[in-house]
Amino acid sequence: MDTAFLLEQLKELPFYQNQIVHVEHIPSQSASYGELDKPLPPLLESALKSAGMFPLYTHQVTALKVARAGRNVMVSTSAASGKTMCYNLPILEALLNDKNCCALYLFPTKALAQDQMQTLLRLSSHLHYIECALFDGDTPQAERAGIRRRSRVVLSNPDMLHLGILPNHSMWSRFLRCLRFVVVDEAHMYRGVFGSQVGNVLRRLRRLCGYYNSFPQFICCSATIANPKEHIEKLVGLPFDLIEENGSSYGGKDFVFWNPPLIDEAHMVRRSTNSEAASLLAELVHRNIRTLTFAHTRKLTELIYRYSHERLVDLGLAEQIKPYRAGYLPEERRQIERDFFQGNLRGIVATTALELGIDIGDLDATILTGYPGSIASTWQQAGRSGRKQQRSLSILIGASNPLDQYFMHHPDSFFHKGFENALINPGNIHILKSHLLCAAWELPLVGTDKEFFGESFTQVLETLEQSGQLRMRKGRWYPSPTINYPAAAINLRSVSDYRYTLVDSSQRNKLMETVEGSIALLQLHPGAIYLHQGETFLVVELDLHSHTAYAQHVDVSYYTQARELSELRIISVIQEKEMAQSRIYLGEVEVTTTVIGFKKKMQYTEEVIEEEVVELPPYSFQTVAVWFDIPPEVKQVIYDAGLDFAGGLHATEHATIAMLPLFALCDRNDIGGISTLLHPDTGKPQIFIYDAHPGGIGIAEKGFELIQQLWEVTQKMIVDCPCEEGCPSCIHSPKCGNNNQPLDKEAAVMLMDELCHPLHL
Repeated sequence: MDTAFLLEQLKELPFYQNQIVHVEHIPSQSASYGELDKPLPPLLESALKSAGMFPLYTHQVTALKVARAGRNVMVSTSAASGKTMCYNLPILEALLNDKNCCALYLFPTKALAQDQMQTLLRLSSHLHYIECALFDGDTPQAERAGIRRRSRVVLSNPDMLHLGILPNHSMWSRFLRCLRFVVVDEAHMYRGVFGSQVGNVLRRLRRLCGYYNSFPQFICCSATIANPKEHIEKLVGLPFDLIEENGSSYGGKDFVFWNPPLIDEAHMVRRSTNSEAASLLAELVHRNIRTLTFAHTRKLTELIYRYSHERLVDLGLAEQIKPYRAGYLPEERRQIERDFFQGNLRGIVATTALELGIDIGDLDATILTGYPGSIASTWQQAGRSGRKQQRSLSILIGASNPLDQYFMHHPDSFFHKGFENALINPGNIHILKSHLLCAAWELPLVGTDKEFFGESFTQVLETLEQSGQLRMRKGRWYPSPTINYPAAAINLRSVSDYRYTLVDSSQRNKLMETVEGSIALLQLHPGAIYLHQGETFLVVELDLHSHTAYAQHVDVSYYTQARELSELRIISVIQEKEMAQSRIYLGEVEVTTTVIGFKKKMQYTEEVIEEEVVELPPYSFQTVAVWFDIPPEVKQVIYDAGLDFAGGLHATEHATIAMLPLFALCDRNDIGGISTLLHPDTGKPQIFIYDAHPGGIGIAEKGFELIQQLWEVTQKMIVDCPCEEGCPSCIHSPKCGNNNQPLDKEAAVMLMDELCHPLHL
């Protein structure tokens, strides 16, 4: 594809208003092949040649050599680089050489497991067939016993390992006794709360394997992140060899940063990213360019599809595109994948369900509707196009938020900056407590299990014993007789010990879903609009005693945003350091949040149409925070200039939170903050940034470590925003409980300038 010519054509379209703010020309790369010091089994080499997978890239050869040596492997290379073969090769070789050898493949989604199953079956069909099976929540009960008895390769996911395999390990004794390999694919997906939970699931697996006298080798793959070795070693709890060299061929890419035009300069409101995405998709489909468009949510997926469909009707091409998201029946998703793979479709609008490596054939272009939240995810999505040896196109459409606009104005910070750090904390006592209970239910705990679960093991064990959930007999800890199947009580994507149940009161209280206790009051307060599988529901009642929310389906043009008040108390200082004229602290804090009301906001225009008050009890949790002192000189300078010091603190807090995801793989909703003119525990003006999950997952620690870089990008983002008084692209926060009041952009610039470049006031 002649991407340069295509971009010139896009500039001639009626809707083009200088949206292209940067084009990065990424060069092509020739394949680099390696040689094995020991040949593959003839059957396996023949199978690879038949599939067009031979000769092997250098990183595939290196992975095979390390795996053959019995060491754990982490492969961190770009999308479409052939990472799958890095684990399939050593495992298939071992399966051919040892008839008892077994392997467990873990994928973050069912769809990816099904896709990789097809790849494995195609290869194993040349190897006199190796018994492979999918084992997840959709596996029929009638087939499960046969899988446990016969399968040598089981493809599953962490949820099924946690709920279905580990608690029933005696039924899996044959498989666990022979388990030689564990594959963790897309390991970068296991971060934050989810990654911290999965880290404990993998420790429970290793512990049970030791009981069956098997010590499996781990072969893991990840998208490119800043800390692949550190991350995988924290996730699994074992040492790893890292392979980052990429020997695969690459046709090159033109990566376009596309900033929607301003439609309201006073308030820095830009044209909708959804409208821009629909126009671009329709134009590319019209030009017969196979395109995948990513949207953040299910609802936006349907919206962009509808807009694009309308534009293509007059051209007779409306049936050439389809939406793709979770919530569709599995057979519907498989049909869309097949149609796209076979060339029956030219375009798909999808959620991140297609970000991972599901094979839908070769793509010419990808459109990203807004920054996906991390550099790693951006490259994953963009990397879905360009799987042929020809040049491809990716377009990132900037939204009106600080991170998107920072990259639109500073593209070098995207293309020439390191990737973010994946952060997890398996030792979080709130998370570990539940998994130790599960581990004890699976097999009584002993003191030496500390080698699996780390330094928090003893403390959490004592807590569980004091609460009566564990009982010690003869040096072993057993669950109390009242404890039954504790794995069922754990949501791997949550930290809370309890959850709220959401039911449809118009359908005889039909269960819809459960919501983590720490965010339930924010999302399920009376009057809240809740989105469930793309449909809107109005919460009509919240029962605090039974932890049940009752909702009814409604068709409304607004959404709700909770208003909250937060207080923070310092429990202890873990670490502190001096920088310029400020002192920075890392410590344990207690955050108390009270939902006091909510706003009704029109979809798409964000206009506030009504505000209501609610009365709910406060919610408290302990977490980790970073906070810093404000240079005393800047306070007086701000007052002398007639500016609002409190507004400057508040604006700085918002902006710092917005930019922290540049350094850590997290979402803005994973971070909380408080600014105050006089904090009761310090007696000084203070800005706190904290992990919004009980116990913390490492975000505050990363902020403490990189505080200078964080200040610098925050300052640059505020200064470069062309608005006069602050806007959603710099200091406004969509989740501010104080209605973004007070805010003072000029005061924030002064404050950040002094933090970054002291002694000039």
